[in-house]
Amino acid sequence: MGCGFGKSEPQLTKSIRAALLIQRWYRQYVARLEMRRRCTWNIFQSIEYAGEQDQIKVCLCSFRKRFNEICRDTEWERYFCYKSVEVPDSYTGPHLTFPMTFCGVSKLVEAFKHKQQLHARYVLQLLGETWRLLRILTNINHVSTCPMKEITICGDLHGHLEDLLLIFYKNGLPSSEKPYVFNGDFVDRGKNSLEILLILFGFLLVYPNDVHLNRGNHEDHIVNLRYGFTKEVLGKYRVHGKKILKLLQKIFSWLPLATMIDHKVLIVHGGISDTTDLDTIAKVDRHKYVSALRPPNRNMQQCFAHILISLYIFVFTVTDSSTQIVDMLWSDPMPQNGCVPNEVRGGGCYWGPDVTEEVLGRHNLQLLIRSHECKQDGYEFCHNRRVLTIFSASNYYEVGSNRGAYIRMGPDLVPHFIQYQASRTSRELTLRQSVGWTERSALRALREQLFVHKSDLISAFQEFDPNNTGLISLRDWASATENVLKLGLPWRVLRSQLVNNTQYGMVNYQQWIRELSITEPKLEISDTSILETMYKNHSNLETIFRIIDTDHSGLISFEEFRQTWKLLCSHLKMEISDEAITNLAQSIDFNKDGSIDINEFMEAFRLVDLSAHT
Repeated sequence: MGCGFGKSEPQLTKSIRAALLIQRWYRQYVARLEMRRRCTWNIFQSIEYAGEQDQIKVCLCSFRKRFNEICRDTEWERYFCYKSVEVPDSYTGPHLTFPMTFCGVSKLVEAFKHKQQLHARYVLQLLGETWRLLRILTNINHVSTCPMKEITICGDLHGHLEDLLLIFYKNGLPSSEKPYVFNGDFVDRGKNSLEILLILFGFLLVYPNDVHLNRGNHEDHIVNLRYGFTKEVLGKYRVHGKKILKLLQKIFSWLPLATMIDHKVLIVHGGISDTTDLDTIAKVDRHKYVSALRPPNRNMQQCFAHILISLYIFVFTVTDSSTQIVDMLWSDPMPQNGCVPNEVRGGGCYWGPDVTEEVLGRHNLQLLIRSHECKQDGYEFCHNRRVLTIFSASNYYEVGSNRGAYIRMGPDLVPHFIQYQASRTSRELTLRQSVGWTERSALRALREQLFVHKSDLISAFQEFDPNNTGLISLRDWASATENVLKLGLPWRVLRSQLVNNTQYGMVNYQQWIRELSITEPKLEISDTSILETMYKNHSNLETIFRIIDTDHSGLISFEEFRQTWKLLCSHLKMEISDEAITNLAQSIDFNKDGSIDINEFMEAFRLVDLSAHT
């Protein structure tokens, strides 16, 4: 026995050594994939936040056109009138009866699951009932737990109906035994935002004490102009879409701002700041803030100045209700102590663990639950586990990019997490496939950002090339690229995926710009500066069009185009002649009918990444 064991020992040692080598290789392999995944994540998130900041800047230019009147509540009653809208016999979708019942809203869920559309009459009626209920709710919902049931808390859904349906499948439909809190950002980005709203509003009407909806920063018509909800509604309801949008704008302003569980757990969409005071929030006339980015009851000049101060100069001499609401909807936590303006998003603040301790301590709270940020695992703790982020839209950036999650919480107020992937494709991907898929998508978006800033990049590179050799070091390339795009990315790490050829550690930046694999449409106009400005704002094109198209007719005249462009140029401090603007409008008008429709407008500035088609 002993001799036999002695003979096998070298072989056993070799096996152990081989196993350790395989284990080491696998750990290094997983670590490299994780590094790639984090880098990809940073690209997506940086571009997303830069886009939000751009949206706010673009909309600053539109206040002359977008300053809507605020009607009295009695005048709004006629907007919600549905009786003149007839339902034809050919309609095969769900028929709703009011007051809403559990059976009725369950049928609505099933209809949307099978891609049926609710008739405009029922949409208007459902919105009217929702508005009347929301008006009697307080700014801060108060919820009590009991031993027999857990409260379910969901984060951002962003139009991802498949995520909401999966939550209901795994957790059960809302009811008096199954209360829910939905923490804002129901709309934008996904293709089924309206269906999500109608489902949530339906359950709210049936269970007003057990279904709680907080407002998010995307429940705002200024934000909806860019991120798809405006387009979605107008596409689904061509006749009544404008009216539905106007009603939802009003309804969004009546959504509560926070939910409190057992006076110990605060749920808000974005977060807090060093000036957050729940007593002040509780007294705000929230419906006056149709857009949290635009304070009420001020003329255009006052409003414009207020936003410039709050979003760009970041100097607050007075803490008022509007800044507190913006902080609650737009803010993000940071690891450092303190409270600083959120220059990345363009609104709200970054607050540190010391602010969390002070605000929670002052209000005798033990936990802050917020959403607003996509997390790879669907949730994340920070600030000594006093702040918890929950995000419920899986595959947010790309298939496989992140899990969704929701929280169950009982009387012990300990959060329990349930994670999921709504896409079957993402569940079947290996880690390597998932990272590769999202990485390619992120790099396409990044190359597009680089292309539209090519003139600024060349100027920045030339500062490091005084002898005009066409070559700069990798360090200077990374520094200049960050100075222009301001995305906070590890450019030297990304160099191998963005720059194909280097010579002795030097980048031929002129050749690199030519090889970005982006093609641009050919518009024959004399002033190239106006064209480059539109390319830089290409992600805002639909927003710009919606701003110009004040009546949502789908058409803009040359004069509307000229007036809005002059306003935009004033904001950007550009000098462009009327002749150049007219020249551009005529080039976009492909069918020469004297007006520009949205298809002509979008096609004129469409950029194509050739690498995506190879």
